[in-house]
Order: sequence, then structure tokens, then C-alpha cells
Amino acid sequence: MTRSTTQRVITLAPLPPEKCAFALARYSRSPDSIRDSLEWVRTHDSAKFLESFYFQYGHASIADLGHVVLCFEGVSELAATEIEDEQLWDGQARSSRYQDFSKSGFVTPPEFDAAQAATYQEAAEALLEGYNEVHAKVFDHLAGKLPRPEDMQPEAYQRNLKARAFDVARYLLCFGIPTGVGQVTSIRTLERQVRRLKASEYAELRSLASEIAVACAEEPCLRWEAAGSVEAPGEAVAPTLARHLDADEHAERSRDDLRTWAKQNLPVQEAPAATEDVDLMKPPDTLADIVATLLYPVTDWPYRELYELASSWSPARRNEVLDVALQSRSRRDELLRNFRGAPYVYDIIMDIGAYRDLHRHRRCQQFRQSYSAHLGFETPASIREAGLSARYEALITQARNVLASLPQPGAQYLLPFATRSRFLFKMDFAEAEYIARLRSGVKGHFSYRKIAWEMKQKMSALEPELGRLMQATPPWEEDPLQR
Repeated sequence: MTRSTTQRVITLAPLPPEKCAFALARYSRSPDSIRDSLEWVRTHDSAKFLESFYFQYGHASIADLGHVVLCFEGVSELAATEIEDEQLWDGQARSSRYQDFSKSGFVTPPEFDAAQAATYQEAAEALLEGYNEVHAKVFDHLAGKLPRPEDMQPEAYQRNLKARAFDVARYLLCFGIPTGVGQVTSIRTLERQVRRLKASEYAELRSLASEIAVACAEEPCLRWEAAGSVEAPGEAVAPTLARHLDADEHAERSRDDLRTWAKQNLPVQEAPAATEDVDLMKPPDTLADIVATLLYPVTDWPYRELYELASSWSPARRNEVLDVALQSRSRRDELLRNFRGAPYVYDIIMDIGAYRDLHRHRRCQQFRQSYSAHLGFETPASIREAGLSARYEALITQARNVLASLPQPGAQYLLPFATRSRFLFKMDFAEAEYIARLRSGVKGHFSYRKIAWEMKQKMSALEPELGRLMQATPPWEEDPLQR
């Protein structure tokens, strides 16, 4: 048997994103080899191609063929969370376990005037001082509680204890703490991300969106060059994309319209309903599910109550909500993500720190309610065990009091990671099983371990045959010296 000499797997060196999209798009639309398609691209204008087929004719899949690497430095934790809020997103943010915040400072919301900025910075400094104090004392507490095993190296022991102490102390970090995010996204996802950020209520995010557009119109800031090579002339990252990055006005107007409708039509609640931290439903009524999901981010209602209310409404009333959500939609706009469904709906109350971890799970639809302090805050067990409850609660209370005096938006930057908020996760069973198994492990943070365990318990109650397939580690099983 003679082996074929035809090369069937061909690798390409990194190309500018728009050139890559052009080459692969042409390759899919002609009988030519990739070599011939690449030569074609060298002598033809990729900008004209993208202008015609992507931006004018709407061949959106073309923009999935070119990828852009971006890093965001010195952005707030709040901004990082919003940057990452894309389902088709690849990237990572810096972990709070590995950062020295003693000299990091804070991102001050552009919305504040000088006096408000000074008030915010003083309160944020107090939280950071408490963070350093709590970290040191919790570390001492854990060292006394967990002596070093004989088979563990002192360096590993110190490193693991510090990480566990950081897991506790991070509850006093606030959303204004600076961080960094690295991402690799397709042109299509980047366009959607920028349009969404341009419509954000936060000035920091609108400013970042504009900076992305500028960066795409210029050469890369950094390029990889082999040792001893001569740097070749560069090309702009994604110049055609940069000309088409407008704000997602539909998402912005729809959010405002739904918030107004909810205030005018939903029953007045004396206070947010008290619910379990993890609630699971398998909604049988698709229309009621969509209505509840549209209203969830613009209210402080639990999903279950919104769903039951929508289920009781007439078809005309439910369609009214849909019409309000879609009245600003243009031909270019996709349906809002709120119209996407999944069999299982988890309504979760958790601290912001845990959300920053669970937010990484992309194989589900995620929604959140407005960040606020009305659901209280978490107090880690190690805080109580180390005798730090009074100091910890005083710091949280002080931050909340200052937060109440600051304007919205902007005040949210002072929210500590301990703050509890409400988040909606829609997923299939495979994703529920994955999250429960992965996030309940002993190496994880105690906060999301508890959530992952409850996700399994709720599934076992709702779907016993499926629930038995979910492997999860109970939160009381611990190994604090593992990471």
C-alpha cells in the first residue's frame, strides 16, 4: 500500500484578523487550495470584502474566522465582570489569590465629582486596610488550626495557607479594585462586546469600548518576534471593524423600557421576597419563561415569582411585555439573549466573589439583577472563628453607609465582594452536572462550593433519576492544605 504524499493538514502562521477572515472565507467559497486563497488575499483588499459581505450583506459567520487578542490593564473588577459577559468568549481575569493589593490603589468611577471621589477613595482605603489586617490574622488562625504535615514542604505549606487566607480576606475587596483581563475573541464577538459596552450605564465601560475601537484601527501594541529577527512593518489590528463599532441602542433602550413597564405594572412589594439561596425550576411554559427572564434583570423579584405571575397573565398581557422589549429592535439587531432558554433555571443568591468564579461558565445563559446592598452580605466562618466578626461587620457597614451617599451609577464600585446579589443561570443537565462536580471540589472557594452542592441537591429533588448522576463533594468535606 502506497502512502499518499498529499499534505492534508496545513498550518498557517498568525495573520492579521481581517486577513485571516478574508482568506478562510474565500477558501470556503472557491475550489482553490488554501495556498492559492492566501495568495489571492495578498493582492486584494480585505476591507472591501468585509465591508460588502459582513457589514452590508450580513454574512456574520465570516467574522468568526478572524481572532483578536486583547488585554485590559488597570480596569476595575466591575469592568472586568462586564467585559467577560459574552457567551462565546475565551479569556481569563487575574485571580485575587495572586495579587498584592497593598499598593494597587482603586479605579475611581468617572461619574464622581472631586468631593464624591474623595469620599469613595477614603472608604475604599478603609476596606483595603481591613483586607490586609484580616488576611494576616486569618493566616495566623489557620496556621494554629492546621499544623504543617511532615510530608509537606514549608514553602508549599505557607503558599497554601496564604491562598486560603486570601479566600477569606477577599470579601473586603470592592468592585473598584484594579485587575487585568486577557481575551481571545472572534471579530464577531468583539463587535458584539464593544457595542454592548458602549451602551453600558458605566462611564468606565463606555470609555473602554471607545479605546477598543481606537486600538483596532492601529498596529498591535506588542508583537512576537523570534530572537534575532528583524521586525517587519505592521498592519492595523482590525481597521474595518473599527469603523463599525456603534452602541447597541436596542439593548440599552429595551432595558430602560422594560424597567419602566415593570414599575408601572408589577405589584408593589414591601420588600424583596425571602427565598432560598438556590432555587431550581424546569419551566414548562416557554412564553412565561421568556417574560420572567425579560423582567428579572430590571427588578429585584425572584425568578419563581415572576414566572408564576407571568403564567397567570392573559396572552395579551404577556405579549405586551414582549412588545415592550422589542419595540426598539432594528433589522440589524439580534433577539436579546433573554429569549434564549434551557431546560433548567437556577435562581441563585450568592456573594459577588462567588459570582466572579461561576460567571466563567459559558455553556449557559446568565442574567443578573442590579448590584446593590439590599440582600446583605456573607460572613465567612473563618472570620468568626478568628474573632474578627465585629471588625469585619464594622468595615462592611461603613462601606454600605458611604455607598448610600454616592450617586448611581458609580456607587456600586464600593460594593465589597461579600455583597449578596441575585443571578439567574439557565442550562442543560450536562452543564449542571459539570458545575456541581467541578465547583464543589475541596480545592475550590468555600462560597461557590456551597452553591455547587446546593445545585446538586435541588436537581436530586426535582429530577431524582438525573440527580443521582451528579457527583458533588459536600462542603463539610475539607482539605484546606490543597489548592
